Amino acid sequence: MRKIISTLAAAAFVQCPSPAAHAGEGKPAAPDATVKELMTRAVVGASGKEVRMLAVEYIPGGASLAHRHNAQVFVYVLEGAVKMQVAGGPLLTLGPGETFYEGPEDIHTVSANASTTKPARILVFMIKDAAAPVSLPAVR
Repeated sequence: MRKIISTLAAAAFVQCPSPAAHAGEGKPAAPDATVKELMTRAVVGASGKEVRMLAVEYIPGGASLAHRHNAQVFVYVLEGAVKMQVAGGPLLTLGPGETFYEGPEDIHTVSANASTTKPARILVFMIKDAAAPVSLPAVR
């Protein structure tokens, strides 16, 4: 079942279906990823900052629309293969044990499962302003 299982804030991380899903029959498409918030903690010694840990599972062929986090984002691939790219950077295909970084000013243009037959799972650590949203649509 393609369904987000998380808090509303974590769901904002990958709430949009893939661009291909928008070409459907006029009904809302299911999300291409499941996001589970694992932990949120205040950053000691950095007033107003928090760290969030999320688990994201992309369905086969799943992808997110372009977005930004206004945060430092550290991604660790747990299973499968993912394609990642920030605006102006190279398109990377990453497998288990590989990492990816997004800076606070980056626009995450590609975040997708590289496989059309197997799911992909990533672990995400995010350091952000506590009052800021987890994710925002990319502004072009």
